[in-house]
Amino acid sequence: HLFLLEHPDGSSHGRFSVFREDSIISGYRHPRSSALDCILSSFQMNNETINIWTHFLPTWYFLWRFCVLCSTLNFLTDSYTWPLLVYMMLICVYPFTSSCAHTFSTMSAESRHICYFFDYGALSLYSLGCAISYGYYVMPECWVNSWLHQYFVPIAIGNTVFCTSLSCYSRFLELQFPKRSKALRTIAFVVPFIFDTVPLIYRILLCCGGSCSPTGALSNHCYHLLFAFLTCFLFTAHLPERLAPGCFDYFGHSHQLFHVSAVVGSHFQMEGVIADMTSRRTWLLKHGMMPSFLGTIGALAISLVINLGIIGIFSAPLLWKSCRSPNQPHSSTCGCKEQ
Repeated sequence: HLFLLEHPDGSSHGRFSVFREDSIISGYRHPRSSALDCILSSFQMNNETINIWTHFLPTWYFLWRFCVLCSTLNFLTDSYTWPLLVYMMLICVYPFTSSCAHTFSTMSAESRHICYFFDYGALSLYSLGCAISYGYYVMPECWVNSWLHQYFVPIAIGNTVFCTSLSCYSRFLELQFPKRSKALRTIAFVVPFIFDTVPLIYRILLCCGGSCSPTGALSNHCYHLLFAFLTCFLFTAHLPERLAPGCFDYFGHSHQLFHVSAVVGSHFQMEGVIADMTSRRTWLLKHGMMPSFLGTIGALAISLVINLGIIGIFSAPLLWKSCRSPNQPHSSTCGCKEQ
């Protein structure tokens, strides 16, 4: 049995306060857990358990949807499907990376930062997957072949650099400037989201103005936007735990709701992208740009290398600090007093 701490160090201002979350009082795992302890803790009730499973289980759902698409579409030779291929790979990667980050985030303060660096990098790449699929399938007809359409993916690659860099940097401000850290991290993810969804929002507005007829794809996109705004609200508001600190430590705190909202939103987004890819195929192949290897899989590969480099740059001083610090014996989680 893995015993839990009221706070990671028994107070809110100790050396392990980096592990403490706003308005979450109890249910913390030991801040010097081993990898095995972290894995075992995912099967016991603590304030991270639901965070882990609300992204681990959806990973398998998205993988199942990906496998079904692989059996019905020709991803190997049909270049029209390549934007969807990139999108589906990344919609599987981001919840899995998030689940791993929450699982192994209590091995040390340094490992916690590095785990979330990878989490942010995966979300950043997911924003690129959204941009690639939106650029080829969702773009309004009047914007097809425009300047924005032609440079949509290159700008999205730049957004991943901005997103990963700023979100990783924000972690170094958490203890001293928590509000600034939160604001920077929010900006890091909101900017790519706004850029990705501008074509979609314009297309929805055109339909609201009577310039097009509503479709099933647009309905799914609208549901996705609704859950995206809810996700952003939950991420920034820390409700309901701020209203009753300690009452939602295990069930119902904002990060759990944030995970669920994000996954449901991703589901509707996926359905909208697939519907647009299918229903608009004839028109897009006739009037639009044919997806290229460089503009889809190549863009993902380039962005992956750049973002791994950014994560490496931010991780290097933490790894160096960890190597230079005196070796401390692992504190068994069983030796911690439950409070």
